[in-house]
Amino acid sequence: MAGLIPPDYPIAINAVSGYSGGGRSLIEAHDKEGAPAFELYGLGLEHKHIPETQLYSGLTRRPIFVPSVGHFRQGMLVSIPLHLDDLKGKPSGDDLRETLTAAYRGCDYVRVAEPAADGKLEPQALNDTDRLELCVYANEKQRQAVLIARLDNLGKGASGAAVQNLELMLELDKNGIQAQMGQS
Repeated sequence: MAGLIPPDYPIAINAVSGYSGGGRSLIEAHDKEGAPAFELYGLGLEHKHIPETQLYSGLTRRPIFVPSVGHFRQGMLVSIPLHLDDLKGKPSGDDLRETLTAAYRGCDYVRVAEPAADGKLEPQALNDTDRLELCVYANEKQRQAVLIARLDNLGKGASGAAVQNLELMLELDKNGIQAQMGQS
């Protein structure tokens, strides 16, 4: 994040996903009566996405990743709590929001959203899209913030990411790639 988060910062990532991302057995369990409303998993702290998270974030300290599943089919919230005084330059929540806005300006798939006035965020608002929203909620008095990503775990899954990477590599916009696919 533009050098604001030191590489050795102790990052903790909390994620709640709809059950459709968990494969056939999880889908079958949740499509039946009696599935839990919410559950944590991967509590051995060896989730398969930890190495790539560390690699692509540039972290030198291994992040703690706590995934969970909610009893809803799709949608996802990923949150990272931060102590603002431990970040480079001791930024405010507005500074974090401005940094993210600048980083994703012009990006069709990622937008920085203003925090909801009621301080709530539900995971299903971007279902059936390939968009990702980033939000920064901050308490300046306590010098704390939480970064939140909201996405459709199906639209932003591996196949969605592959299509977006292909679009970027071929310098096509979303409509351009659909037109190209229609010509073949």
